[in-house]
Amino acid sequence: MGQKKIDIPVVINNKVYTLSGFEGEEYLQNIATYINGKIAECKTSEEYRRMNIEYQGVLLALNIADDYFKAKAKADETAGDNSDKEQQLYELRHEVIESQIKHEAALKLVEEYKEQVNALQKKLVQLEAEKDKK
Repeated sequence: MGQKKIDIPVVINNKVYTLSGFEGEEYLQNIATYINGKIAECKTSEEYRRMNIEYQGVLLALNIADDYFKAKAKADETAGDNSDKEQQLYELRHEVIESQIKHEAALKLVEEYKEQVNALQKKLVQLEAEKDKK
């Protein structure tokens, strides 16, 4: 069975709210902390403090949306970077495999040449022995 939904009280802008979710108490507390931080950030502006509650809410939502889209763009960029790195890694692995195949083929050739050299040396010794007999 999946996670159990929880309800926890949090303080946002000096008021108590109940947040509900499946993510866990720490996650929901982090959301409240983030919202309080954005509210505090907005309150540093004299213009924000002069706005009516509706405009303050809209400005707060715009700031949160801005954070979201910046984080999403960064995540998308990171995902793109990861995709590029995965492609490079695939290509490097392919090159390594090709190099291993070429290396194994070269070793096989070296062994074949050694056998040929040994056979030729034996033949040379045999021919020299026959020449000395004559």
